[in-house]
Amino acid sequence: MRTFIAIELSEQFKDALAQVQSHLKYASADVKWVEPANIHLTLKFLGEIDEAKCEKIKSVLDEIARSARSFEISLKDIGAFPNIESPRVIWVGLDKGAKESAELAAKIDEALSKIGFQKETRPFAAHLTIGRVRSSKNKQALKKKLTAYSLQLTANQPINSIILFQSTLTPRGSIYTKLNESSLS
Repeated sequence: MRTFIAIELSEQFKDALAQVQSHLKYASADVKWVEPANIHLTLKFLGEIDEAKCEKIKSVLDEIARSARSFEISLKDIGAFPNIESPRVIWVGLDKGAKESAELAAKIDEALSKIGFQKETRPFAAHLTIGRVRSSKNKQALKKKLTAYSLQLTANQPINSIILFQSTLTPRGSIYTKLNESSLS
């Protein structure tokens, strides 16, 4: 099964991100928008694993969660990877909680490397992917929308758990299923 570890977002955050997407859609760029219900904060992508590995991962996550404190996140900024000039991934960043998310991702990465997972080579960037650019169609209009947009969400969301998800790819998009939820202390 194809898996990843993430933080789940509240309905309020998902609704706010849907509004951001709605605004950006006016650029009529060739973007595959992430379903708001599927937007999450990925801490580590694991790829294909078997049932035995899944049980080990659950144990590792439960142990990490016991030693990690709950925290809050808030949204800040909108941008693109690798950059606004050549956008491939459109994202919304974190303000509050970015440091805690990075620390959690580092602990997960380190612990999972001990059970055979490859360590991340890129530095962790706390972001929520909201779209993937498929072609350069209307790229300038998209760039203009991205640079002019000002994120208005000031709400915070408490983060109380980390989740192991299974991702099933379908023609209509990915379907995410919770395999394990580890509560932070």
